[in-house]
Amino acid sequence: MNGAPATLDADAALAPIRAAAAGLDDEVWVVGGTVRDAVLGRPLRDVDLAVAGYPERVARAVARGVEGSVFRLSERFGAWRAIDRSSGRTFDVSPLQGETLLDDLARRDFTVNAMAVALTGGPLVDPFEGRRDLEAGVVRVLGAEAYRADALRPLRLVRLATELRLEPDPETERLTRAAAHRVTAASPERIWAELRRLVVADGVLDGLELSGRLGVTAAVLPELEALRDVGQSHFHHLDVHSHTLEVLRRLIGLERDPASVFRELAPALAAVLAEPLGDDLTRGEALRFAALLHDVGKPQTRAVRADGRPTFFGHDAAGAGLIEALCRRLRTSERVRSFLAAVTRHHLRLGFLVHERPLSRRAVYRYLTTTEPVQVEVTFLSCADRLATRGRNAEGAIAKHLELAREMAADALRFRAEGPPPALVRGDELASALGMPPGPEIGRLLGELEEAVYAGEISDQEGALALARRVRQNSPR
Repeated sequence: MNGAPATLDADAALAPIRAAAAGLDDEVWVVGGTVRDAVLGRPLRDVDLAVAGYPERVARAVARGVEGSVFRLSERFGAWRAIDRSSGRTFDVSPLQGETLLDDLARRDFTVNAMAVALTGGPLVDPFEGRRDLEAGVVRVLGAEAYRADALRPLRLVRLATELRLEPDPETERLTRAAAHRVTAASPERIWAELRRLVVADGVLDGLELSGRLGVTAAVLPELEALRDVGQSHFHHLDVHSHTLEVLRRLIGLERDPASVFRELAPALAAVLAEPLGDDLTRGEALRFAALLHDVGKPQTRAVRADGRPTFFGHDAAGAGLIEALCRRLRTSERVRSFLAAVTRHHLRLGFLVHERPLSRRAVYRYLTTTEPVQVEVTFLSCADRLATRGRNAEGAIAKHLELAREMAADALRFRAEGPPPALVRGDELASALGMPPGPEIGRLLGELEEAVYAGEISDQEGALALARRVRQNSPR
């Protein structure tokens, strides 16, 4: 036992719950990640409590102490949750797992999570030397039984190591490799929650390397693992898997310094990426997943030309389909699924347009409407993708791509804020003026008119109808 972490003694958030629980007969300990973060000197967020007694009674007392709400979290495990409405902080209250506190700590996952301090204060209870492991930068599993007890724990190890910049000891690596294939026995929702925390962490690239080394990626993201050793053409200097990680690295660099490419547009782009999307992810955080998954269609579309050059025709559409299936498997929200599939489906479009410069305003409009509602994000990702592609004659191609991306990002931000130009004529008005029945042809003509308005070619109904007549006359019958 050692001295309690100073942050636990000083944290103001614990004062009201200490006072509220003081009159109860139950013994209450602060446990798990709360103690771990306190040892690390990290600010306390949510609080985990273990109770020798009645968790419901303690949870209700905590809720009164913070003037919050309370509800049952798990009937199976007897856990309750109190929420401080003013701060959003949660207090999870669970019964001891076992007869004693030491029994409870022995059933936890890793030594760094197997520490406790009495809520009323006192020494650190650390039977498995979690503090020593934290100081050494080590994450150590509490034996093979910890993995048998919860199939998710190999993925949790990767996530925890990534967030806290820890390394597993050799025995933990061995046990994790042996248990990694069982991660999929955990619920998809729990797997997705861990993956989200892994991918948004600052150390995600190191975390993905660890995940691959331990066999966890092969279990939870086989689509990503399948990219290993898939060779590419001379335009690339890396195989598909290494290229994908380089795209993510470049994307993170652009997140941190968008002005390096987008100059004065950087604040507006950062604001878009900071918007909430779904599943507790911002649009920018979800874009990290898109970077990881944008080329998952390459293995199944790979072909080799007569001259030996590999091709991946249609990998954008194939990848979007794979991502739809992946997201359904992980039970992501529909918003996240649609976002990732759309970014993947359109990630090549800007690169194709580089060869058509200077672009007409009609071409810009087609890009913006085709990629809507991810026109900003797919433009941003295309820069990371281009920066990660450094094969033959790369520097000139990169410069041209980034220049076009800056121009397109300005249009995309404006279009996102203002929307398409106002319609000059309704579909029924167009049908009546041209003597046509409603149908797909009217829709096609309206699309032509929208492009023309955006391009500044027409500005009133008379001009719109005249253009529609010309387009119809020149169309093959």
